[in-house]
Amino acid sequence: MASPILELEGLKPYFPVYRGLLRRRRIGEVKAVDGVTLSLGESEVLGLVGESGCGKSTLARTVLQLIPPTAGRVILDGRDLTGASARDLKASRRDLQMVFQDPYGSLNPRLSVFETLAEPLRVHRVCPPSEVAARVGALMRRVGLSPRFVAKYPHEFSGGQRQRIAIARALALEPKVIVADEPVSALDVSIQAQILNLMRSLQQRHDLTYIVISHDLAVLKYLCDTIGVMYLGKLVELGPAEEIYAHAAHPYTQGLIDTIPVPDPALAKRRHSPPIQGELPSAMSPPSGCRFRTRCPFAQDRCAKEEPAASQFAPGHWAACHFPLQKPVADAPFSVGAATT
Repeated sequence: MASPILELEGLKPYFPVYRGLLRRRRIGEVKAVDGVTLSLGESEVLGLVGESGCGKSTLARTVLQLIPPTAGRVILDGRDLTGASARDLKASRRDLQMVFQDPYGSLNPRLSVFETLAEPLRVHRVCPPSEVAARVGALMRRVGLSPRFVAKYPHEFSGGQRQRIAIARALALEPKVIVADEPVSALDVSIQAQILNLMRSLQQRHDLTYIVISHDLAVLKYLCDTIGVMYLGKLVELGPAEEIYAHAAHPYTQGLIDTIPVPDPALAKRRHSPPIQGELPSAMSPPSGCRFRTRCPFAQDRCAKEEPAASQFAPGHWAACHFPLQKPVADAPFSVGAATT
């Protein structure tokens, strides 16, 4: 059994809610992510999917320690990042990089492309100063851009080119894990395909480990080995991408799959799950028991009283539901990556 490259143990980033201006008092907390546990093996691609507000981006930022967790641990290659000193955390930044959703907002408009890509090399002293220019040129070629563009500024590029630059910046330090938060949602459809093909090519060529966050299951099916489905801060289903698509066990997962447009009207009519109704509940006061029960077409009294435990439906495939769409084979904790082999 290989050791996982990244482990999350009971991760809980909560945000306190206050009332009043002069006399502020705490009235509750937003449970953005509530106890996520999983592990990710080296060279694997994990996708996280769910509606806006389910906690995907908060989880990503907590993994990178951009948001300090209220409880739980983030372990990267055997190192506990939770509560690490500033010096230790800086060293870990080299192994954990992020590609943000907005390619323009994530780049400093006052820095040229050369300065953007050279900055991490200098900060982490990756190479001698005399080799920085060559490294920057190599990074540009790796993401499909000409090195002659390094003197330009972000506003001089298209959205797809800016995202390529952001990917190059993430690759500059040769990280062990790259977190991509909605990397193509701000791009045109044709450009989305180019960026996805680039990410897939880089992953296969350099054995990269990705965590890809998206609200589009079609994107994750193309790019990811494993898909995790999040709902209101909880991981409700996890498994191989093809298995999730073919045999979804959780009604919420099937509902997300059935929202993917299909070009054949006859196929669209054969959807075998009722559409998801209603709005996402508040993360400040989530429903009792199963959090999806207020929108689930199969909910019963038990769903309001008991939080469902995870059950296994196939090798590497788990879901937490009292009345799943598939027949479980065993009860087991959520896990992904090296821990499942």
